[in-house]
Amino acid sequence: MDLVAQLNDRLSPFAKFIGMRVVEADKERVTAELAVHEDLCNPASVAHGGCVMAFADNLGAIGTVLNLPAGATTTTLESKTNFLRPVPAGSKLMGETTPVHRGRKTMVWQTRVMTEEGKLAAMVTQTQMVLMPEV
Repeated sequence: MDLVAQLNDRLSPFAKFIGMRVVEADKERVTAELAVHEDLCNPASVAHGGCVMAFADNLGAIGTVLNLPAGATTTTLESKTNFLRPVPAGSKLMGETTPVHRGRKTMVWQTRVMTEEGKLAAMVTQTQMVLMPEV
């Protein structure tokens, strides 16, 4: 099974619930997509901000996991989102995350969330804590 198939198989239950799908992945860049259906929208029938943030959070977490030392895990320490344009129901979110910093104790990822047409819908910067196993 290739890496992308493994990642899609191992997505968190929440990522699977919202319908996230990893498209490409390596230590330098992870891309994914998410179909925006009404259950993920606010009353204006556009992707709910929480949905956009959750999509980006999962992307940054996957990037971190691909860069963790053996036995380590991760959790989100901080996340900051700028919403730039609405994404309507019936369309698709496209996401791309790249590392800003990959340290021993924290990693910072920047995620661009775009429309299918490639227009920037949100910019998310998140810090992931690296949790080493207890000895």
